[in-house]
Order: sequence, then C-alpha cells, then structure tokens
Amino acid sequence: MKFDSIIKNGTVVFPFHGEVKCEIAIKDGKIASISDSIDSNQADEIVDASGKYVFPAAVDSHYHVGIYRPHSEDAESESRTALVGGVGTVISYFRTGHHYLNKTGLYKDIFPEVLELSKGHFYTDYAYHIAPMATPQLDEIDWLVENAGVGSFKFYMFYKALTLSADSTKGSDYTMAENYDLGHLFELMTRISTMAEKHKDKARISLSLHCENPELIRVFIERVKQKGLTGLKAYSEARPPLTEKLSVHEAAILADATGCPINLLHLSSRDALQAGIDVRRTYPNHDIKLETTLHHLALDHEELDKSGIGLKGKVNPPIRTREHSEFLWEGIKRGHVDTVVSDHACCGEENKQNGVWESLPGFGGSSILYPILLSEGAHKRNVSLSRIAELVSANPARNFGLFPRKGCISIGADADLTIVDMNLEKPIRAEELLSAQDHTPFEGFMTKGWSTQTIIRGKVMFDNGKVTEEKSGEFIKRPTTLHE
Repeated sequence: MKFDSIIKNGTVVFPFHGEVKCEIAIKDGKIASISDSIDSNQADEIVDASGKYVFPAAVDSHYHVGIYRPHSEDAESESRTALVGGVGTVISYFRTGHHYLNKTGLYKDIFPEVLELSKGHFYTDYAYHIAPMATPQLDEIDWLVENAGVGSFKFYMFYKALTLSADSTKGSDYTMAENYDLGHLFELMTRISTMAEKHKDKARISLSLHCENPELIRVFIERVKQKGLTGLKAYSEARPPLTEKLSVHEAAILADATGCPINLLHLSSRDALQAGIDVRRTYPNHDIKLETTLHHLALDHEELDKSGIGLKGKVNPPIRTREHSEFLWEGIKRGHVDTVVSDHACCGEENKQNGVWESLPGFGGSSILYPILLSEGAHKRNVSLSRIAELVSANPARNFGLFPRKGCISIGADADLTIVDMNLEKPIRAEELLSAQDHTPFEGFMTKGWSTQTIIRGKVMFDNGKVTEEKSGEFIKRPTTLHE
C-alpha cells in the first residue's frame, strides 16, 4: 500500500495504555498502519517526530463560537487558535436568546442557519451542543438527536430567575423564555433520558449543566457590594463555591429521578468537585461525568488581581485560589475528573473594562489546552502523558459521541494528531496564540510542552507557529454511531 504520509521517529502516546516508540502511516485522512518501523519509501510525505511525542489531537468539548462576535468570523479565528493548542475538534455550545444570534424560535429553523454560518469557516472539525431554552424546543430533542446530529444538550442553572450581573437584565429577557426553571430542566431531562435509553446500545446522549444557584448569587452580590470589594476577589465572593455545590446536588437529584445522563461542567472549586464526587457515590449506577477547565487548574484570582490582569480573568464560574486548584489537580490524579476543557469564548479587552459587574465573562484558552496540561500536569505534578491524553482527547470523544472516529490512535480512526516538544519552554503571549482576542489572563505564564504540529484528517494544519492549510473543518454529526 502507498501511504499519503508517515509520522516517524516519535514516541506515540496511547490513551489508557501508555507511551510506545512506533510509527504511524496515514491514508485518505485515516490512520492506516501502526508499526515499530514503516518504510519511508511507502509514503509521499514524511513527518519527522524525532525527540517528540505524538498525541491524539485534543477534542475541546467546551467551546463558545459566536457568543460575542459574528458567528462565521469567530469560527474562523477561534478554530485557528485551537490548532496552536493541539486541538483537532471543537464542540461548541449554541443556544437561542441573548448573545449568539440574538433570536428565539424552533431549532428546526435556527440550527440550519448555524450550520450555514459555520460551513467553510472552521480550521478544525466541529460539532454543537444545543441548549433548549423555550418550551417548544423541548419537543425537538428527538429531531436534534436523530436527524440534526446533536447528541448532547445544556441547561444553565444560574439563568433561572437571575438578574444578571446585578443590572436590570432579567433572566427572561436573557433567555427569551418564560419558564426557564427547574420545571423546564425536569422536562428536558425526561426527554433526553428517553433518547438515551432508546440509543443506549449505540451512543451516549447526555445533558451538560452549568451549576450555579442564582438566588444565592443575588444575596452574595449584595453582600460583596456592601463590603466594597473589587476585582476578581469580589467576583469570586459574589459567586462562591456554595452556589456550585448546591446546584450540583439539585442536578443530580433530578437526573436520578429521570434517568438522564449528565455532565457537570467547569467545576471550579473544592466544594464543587467534592459535590460531584459525592453525587457519584450517592448514585453509583447513574451516568455522571465531571469536567474542569485549564484556567481553574492554573490561575489564582489573588495573583491575577496583584499582577494587574484583573478583570481580563473574569469568567463563570469565577477563578478561585490555589487551595481550590490544587484540589482539582488531586482530583485529576485520583481519577475523579473525566475531562479538562478550555471553555473558550473570544472576548476582547474592550469588554473587560467596565467594572466587575458590567464586564463580560469569558476568554479564550483552546490554544494552550495541551501546553497547560503538559506543563502543570506532567512536568510539575507527574501526571502521566496517557492520562493527559485521556482528559483532553479520549474521554471527551467518548462522552460526546465522537469515539472511535476521534480521540484515539488506532487503525481506521481519523488521523487527528498533535506532535509535542515536551522540552519547549516559553511564556504565553497573546500575539502568538493566533486568536482574535487581544489579551490573555495567562500572559507571561511560563509553560513547558508545546505542540509543534497539529494534523487533522492527515493534513498538517499547523506547523511551528504557522497555519499551513485552508479552512477544511467538517461538521461531525453526533453520535457518530447513529450518523455514519
């Protein structure tokens, strides 16, 4: 067989297995052979990975394309930045209501528009999680799963009854829905559970939850204002870990009642992760996955406030302190955390200068997904390379219906790979991340272990700081076992 390319001389990192010195041959965008040695004459192109490690490209399963910028424009720049971090596939959230397309209606009308705005604008492959906000959208779950290729959904627990950022924007204005509450969540879980049971032999259908309690946030905002606190410290105390802990338990109780598989998103604190661990122990037969983010693992709001970065690091849930991040790392070591994501949301510096309450939450991070995990995890805390590959690639692919097409290095899988120089050490600089975002709360953060090349379906899309191919990202209908 004549191969299109061969990756030679590297150490391949297999999730759930370990590191193996071997070579990988690629044909028609798929992995065609894995062997100790493959004859170079068998390929048109050789990718030399001498002294480097070959990882499965990351599946960044928590993304926000088009939240603050036009959808197509954001898709282009923010999938480009993902290549820097060794990411081959992004799964972006989309919902009706304020932000994104600023409209409501049926997804049968709106989702085709989203796909049209996406087509031809992604460098990476991509998929979408959908958040049913309005009551009529609940009846579209079957169609979204079986026809539209959406295998995962979302509910924002802190939108219900919330006056956002202590301003005059009511939750109903934001969601463009009248009954976005725990009753809506119960109905949503019931419908997702039906789909999950119907397709359990082929796919995992699930609901992701942003766990913060709005009633408590309202009270704590008032307390923080009375204290006169400012900066990220004020924001963390206004949305303390207690609000996460309570919502995690609420979500688990309803999930158990309905049988709905759930994903608890961006757990930011000791309290939140412990709550996730506790509910898995309380409901041992229930499908509950736990997620954290690279910024909750690596950043400290006290340090950011002192450095002057401050509100550039505003995000929901807030960045905590080292006590919390070290507990999250311990959760990774002990196997409690299933996935690590970026929660990427391109948000320019001009949106971060209006005070702690008015500044917009979120920032980009996909470009440093592998670098942060390798530097802070492998180098500093002895987290194994295979465990890191599981957290950012294999587990998200499995959880969200992309496996085994994505998230693994095996014959027949998409040739989505990233080649990493574990000894490449440099500070994070916003201008090198190839994003439209003009800042990063990680500015100057010393990081060791960077992707030098990112390959998607056999194409070298990123090579030593430069994007080398045109936007050829494909929409992946999920769960792939239902749509291939």
